[in-house]
Formats: sequence, structure tokens, C-alpha cells
Amino acid sequence: MFMITITAFSAIVLPIIFLVFLRFPAKTGMLYSAIIFISLAYFVWGVEGLPLIASIFEGFHQALTILFILLGAIALLNALRETGAVDRINQGFRNISADMRIQVIIIAFLFGGLIEGASGFGTPAAVTGPLMVALGFSPIAAATLALIANSTPVPFAAVGTPLIIGTGNVEGAGPEMFQEIALNITMMDLLVGTLIPTILIVVLTTGFGKTKGLKPVLAMLPWTLTIGAVYSVSALVYGILFGPEFISILAPLTGLAFATITAKKNILLPKDTWQEAMKEDFQVKEEKSEMSLFTAWSPYFIVVVLLLFTRIVEPVEQFTQQALDATWTDIFGVEGITSSWEVLYSPGAVLLLAAFISVYIQGKKIKTFGTAIKQSSSTVVGAALALFPTLALVHVFVNSDFNTMSELGTMPEYIAEVMAAGLGSVWLFIAPFLGLLGSFVTGSAVVSTLTFSPIQYNVALEAGFDQNLILAQQLAGAAGGNMICVHNVVAAAAVVGIVGSEGAIIRKTVLPAILYGLLVGVAGLLVNLIIL
Repeated sequence: MFMITITAFSAIVLPIIFLVFLRFPAKTGMLYSAIIFISLAYFVWGVEGLPLIASIFEGFHQALTILFILLGAIALLNALRETGAVDRINQGFRNISADMRIQVIIIAFLFGGLIEGASGFGTPAAVTGPLMVALGFSPIAAATLALIANSTPVPFAAVGTPLIIGTGNVEGAGPEMFQEIALNITMMDLLVGTLIPTILIVVLTTGFGKTKGLKPVLAMLPWTLTIGAVYSVSALVYGILFGPEFISILAPLTGLAFATITAKKNILLPKDTWQEAMKEDFQVKEEKSEMSLFTAWSPYFIVVVLLLFTRIVEPVEQFTQQALDATWTDIFGVEGITSSWEVLYSPGAVLLLAAFISVYIQGKKIKTFGTAIKQSSSTVVGAALALFPTLALVHVFVNSDFNTMSELGTMPEYIAEVMAAGLGSVWLFIAPFLGLLGSFVTGSAVVSTLTFSPIQYNVALEAGFDQNLILAQQLAGAAGGNMICVHNVVAAAAVVGIVGSEGAIIRKTVLPAILYGLLVGVAGLLVNLIIL
């Protein structure tokens, strides 16, 4: 039994050892992690040979879907650099505010939240990270902040997919239950979501600023707490009025409007301009661009519109899901091991199309798009070396029920049962961390919630907690896991050009992720007192 426990938890422990403590780059650390873990899965857990190989290739196939998104995100940014749009966007931000504290809230938290609401798939960090680098943020600061910001909107991503799909396999699943879970999440976010902008500023100034201390944070508190409150209160209102599907679209839009107006008029903001996270060799172009701000931003508007169009308009959704389907069904004949890739439905296709359109909108020749693709390819290849072993480990972990030991299910289920044993009385504080661990290993709030929601539901029943509240904590915790999930970190590092720095990024995001889980636990306790 001891070796069984070691094997299950090794999927979590090995990446931490190699990436965080030994400081290996992900391409090496995750290769070693995958080799050791997959060996344990075969020899100790008893995962059968053919399903094991099928799971490894499922991981390889899934890595291609992520690399496609990375290619689109990097190509879009490179195209905008070539057309001069990035310089114009930079000028636009300086007109609103040159303060990097304000920029990170507008770009990473609010604009990233809008992208998350429309898309999911880890797309926000792939879009906002490079955009922040283009504005002068150091690459590691951009990647770290993009990952931390991509948390609160996640339960309602891609028009509610993590919530609706993730909890769709528990007893009583349906619109009424989804609505109750959504309201519980938005009530918890009155604490958690309200604090996220402030947490971002703490990480930015203390982690990447030249002058240590909390003075730059305290000066921003009136604004960051107000922005967080505007986001969270509007999310609750939109949840009550419209349901879970559009919360992560409407709340960021509300926040963007409020943040832009208050920043432009310097309301609730300090008089000083903080720029200490600027990369050393960055030079602001003073020459005024002739391109309009709308034209410069139009590719990003196109991205949001196309993402929504392909997910809300049913005929378009069906076409993009079916027209070019590279799904690998029942890999090597193993029923149930399938990797989906609807190419035109992928955010990667939308990002590439937006990059192509931007070349015409912004008055450049078609070869500009080709140049952007060529410039992006080498970065994608570098990320592939880390993503292939990472996703292989993930899918062997998830598919570990294909084993020769009849009493064993999957490793995620085993981990959940170990955590649940004897902890039922304090489950309000444990539930978020189960969701967080699920996302850390699998890289997906949807997969984490699909895997753990039946267990969370049963523990809630046995411990006497409201089941919908515990499921809400599962989703919120899974959202926090996005900050430290290895393949999200690999992707974030790749798009800002620092492949090999994954361990350094995780060391920056791990404390915010733990704090996020603790805040969800406290918020869950408060909501539980309200609904009793």
C-alpha cells in the first residue's frame, strides 16, 4: 500500500522536485518526471501495456493542440510588431497610464478575463503575456502575472464550460444546480475575486520591483480593491440575471470600462508612475504612430468576436467542430482513450486568422504574415520539448484505471480518497486544494472538476455540507491551479521567450496559488454560514 501511495502522489511530487527544488528546465525536468512516473505506473500501479502506450500518445496528440494555440498567439503578436500596431497600443496605454501597476490589471486581469470567458484552453496567458512584454514588462514578470490573473474567471470560461461540463457528471446535474454553483462561486469571489488585483500588484512590486516594500501596493489599494469589487459584484449580478455562461465576458467588460475611465482621470490612484518591472533594454518609441488606436487593437477585437461567434452561434459552432476534425478516437484500439482536436474550433485557428486579417487591416503585404509565422516556429519547437513529456505524464495519470489490480481505480480518485479520509469535518478548507491539485497535474479545470466532482459531492453528503457549495469550491480551487499547472507554465514561458525558466515561474506563482486556495476556504466558510 505504501508504494501505491508513493506512485499516485509522484505525479505531483516529481515535477515539484525537478522544476522547483532542483531548478531543471521543463524540457529536462518533465522528461525525468515522466520516465519515473510512467515506470511506477506500469510496475507498481499495474497499468496495462497497450493503454499505457495509448495514453502516452494521447498526451503527444494533446500537446499538438496546445502548440497550435501557442503558434497562433505568438504569430499574432509578431504580425502586430511588423505592422507597427504594438507601438500604437503602447502609445495608447501611455495616454491612459504609463504605470505598470495599472497596465497589469487592465491587460492581465480584465482583458485576460474577457479572453478566458470567450475561449478558455489556457489562451489568456498566451495572449496577455506577450502583450505585456511588448509594453516593456520583463518576460518573467509578464508570464508570472498572466498566470496569476488567469484564475478568477476560469469557472465560467468558454461560456461556462468548466462549470457545466465539469459538474455534469454528479447527481442532480442540470440548469438549476449549475445556477446554484455559479452563485456560490460569485459569492465567494466577493472576497477572493476582489483581492486578486491587489495580489497581482503585490507580486509585481515585491517580486519584480527594484525598491522593496509595500508602499507601491498601499498607494494602489483604493483603486485595486475598487476594481476587484466592481468585477466581483457585477459577476454576482450577471450570474443572477443571466446565468453562468456569460459571467466571464460581462464582468471583465464592466471592469475594463471602469478601470479605463478611472485610470484616464486618475481617480483613486497615486500621482507617481511606477515602472520598476521594465526590462532593462526596453526603449519607448516617442515617434507618434499614424495608425488609429482602433485599428491597432482590431485584431484582438476580432479574436474575441470570432471566439464568441464559434461558441454561441450554433451553425458556426457545428461547422468549426466538424469541418476539420483531427480527433484521434480509441487510440491504438483502446476504447475510451481519445484525444479531441477540432482544428477550426481551436483558439489557435482564431488567433492565426486574426493575425492574417490584421496584415490587411493595417496595410501590410501578405509576406508579413509569413514572416510572423516563421519567427514564431522556433519558439513553438522549444516548447514542444517540454510539453510532450508533460502531457504524456498527465494522461497516464488520468487513465490509470486501465490496470491489472481490480481494487484500484484512477490515481486522481485514490488521491482524493486519501485526502478525504478523516478530513471530512474541515472539508471546506480541503475541497479547494483538491481542485487545485487536479489542475496542477492535469492542466485543466474541466478535467480536475470532472475527475473530482463526484468525490467532492459524496464527501459533502457524508460531512453534512451543502453539495453545491463544495462543488463551487472545487471549481474555484481548480481555477487557482492554473497558476502552477506545468503545461500552462511551459506555454506562458514559451510565448514570452524564456523557455527553460519554468521552475522560476512556478516559484513565483506557488504562494499566490496557495493563498488563493486558502481564501476560497475562508470564503466557503463564510458562505456556508450565510446559507445555513
